[in-house]
Amino acid sequence: MKTVPAFLALAALALAGCESVSEKQDPLAQTVIDDANLNDLMLTAGDPGEAVNYFAAAVAREPDRVDFRRGYALSLARAKRYLESARIYGEMVSLGQATQEDRLDYAYVLVHLEKWDEVQTQLAAVPAGNDSSRHHLIRAMVADHNQDWAAADAAYEKARLRTTSPAPVLNNWGVSQMSRGDFDSAISTFEQALSYDARLFNAKNNLAIARGLKGDFSLPLVPMTDEEKAIILNNLGLIALRKGDERMARGLFAAAVDTHPRHYEAAAGRLAKLEAIVEN
Repeated sequence: MKTVPAFLALAALALAGCESVSEKQDPLAQTVIDDANLNDLMLTAGDPGEAVNYFAAAVAREPDRVDFRRGYALSLARAKRYLESARIYGEMVSLGQATQEDRLDYAYVLVHLEKWDEVQTQLAAVPAGNDSSRHHLIRAMVADHNQDWAAADAAYEKARLRTTSPAPVLNNWGVSQMSRGDFDSAISTFEQALSYDARLFNAKNNLAIARGLKGDFSLPLVPMTDEEKAIILNNLGLIALRKGDERMARGLFAAAVDTHPRHYEAAAGRLAKLEAIVEN
């Protein structure tokens, strides 16, 4: 069930503006309050790789600090290093340090690893009264795995209603609908996701894929950068190829190559192979 902004400059700018840290101070020697502010900054605005390095150093320096351990697990998950993140969360659980939210974050990581029995174990440790959007979203994904579509829809709806940023929830819901072959519903759901966050590339890409699976290979009318257009055109070309429409696939791969701001090896390579087939 996963995109292109760079936050490194923002993080560097924000860190430079922290008045409590002089040029000679080690940021890890700050007060707990200052650490909490810096931790939040690294998790929300920092580059994922930079955040991993920051928290790894913090844990090495102060291994008993639960907030550093939690930040390390979260930053690893943001960097898509799910196996390592799961190991840290597992340690927190075994040490009795995991909160309800930690268990939900752990369950979300386990979903990415497709360790469904362990997901259920973590969910079972969260009180049924936990009404957070994350709790309902994970239950929706478990229902998807079990192909219990009614339960999935009910859980996605609860997750959508309990967050002020529903675009990612709606994107996941659309993927669920697409996996069932309900492309019309998926298209509508991806469009709803983009109405909340027009920058969400996954929703743009999934919207185009759902349309392509219905035979519509035109780009959806949503804002896109040239790089996003090229990636989506390439993905539409793959769908056309799998449908056996080589002429359409050649046109889409060629458009992807022409649109991408730099050399697009993936699309160029597929286009070359198709043109070689035609020439032979």
